[in-house]
Amino acid sequence: HPALYLEQPGPLAGRSGKLAVAEELLCSIAAAGERALVFTQYVGMATRLTRRMGDLGLRVDALTGSLSAAQRARVVDSFQAGDLDVLVLSLRAGGTGLNLTAASHVVHYDRWWNPAVENQASDRAWRIGQDKHVTVHRLTCLGTLEEPIAAMLAEKRQLADSVMGSAANADNFVTELDDAALDELVSYRDERQPVPTR
Repeated sequence: HPALYLEQPGPLAGRSGKLAVAEELLCSIAAAGERALVFTQYVGMATRLTRRMGDLGLRVDALTGSLSAAQRARVVDSFQAGDLDVLVLSLRAGGTGLNLTAASHVVHYDRWWNPAVENQASDRAWRIGQDKHVTVHRLTCLGTLEEPIAAMLAEKRQLADSVMGSAANADNFVTELDDAALDELVSYRDERQPVPTR
């Protein structure tokens, strides 16, 4: 967003196509009675998104690394209890260690270089106790640095799938190994000896 780049507090509306898409998406989610997590890698963008969503009448709060443990717990409890429509999280502060099963939508407002970090963030909604379908939205602004980042992430995911199998089977690829391959996977190897090849 130009306001983030120029270190301006605002105005926010009318200056970013991506923000306009996020506004429409989040308002639609809230109107359907559902809740969303919005991840950004920039704390400054988290602040701006929180303010803008509040201006649109959404019940919103933010979780960033600047919160104390007690404040963090209060924000999470408020979201889980249904008191918020949208929870905006900085990727680093909200990417691990949280159960946010009240969300049925996850929005990645900006993309992270490592798909595993992005997946960990999405997994905050995919926890024990989740009884809803969860939709993940990844926003990319074409013609900007975000476009090659999105392409690189797609290539990394494709590479991981080719090594471990399809995304649907990535979690259980070990169960598909035959006895010899499983034995090779878990066998002790002296680091001074070369790994045998087939």
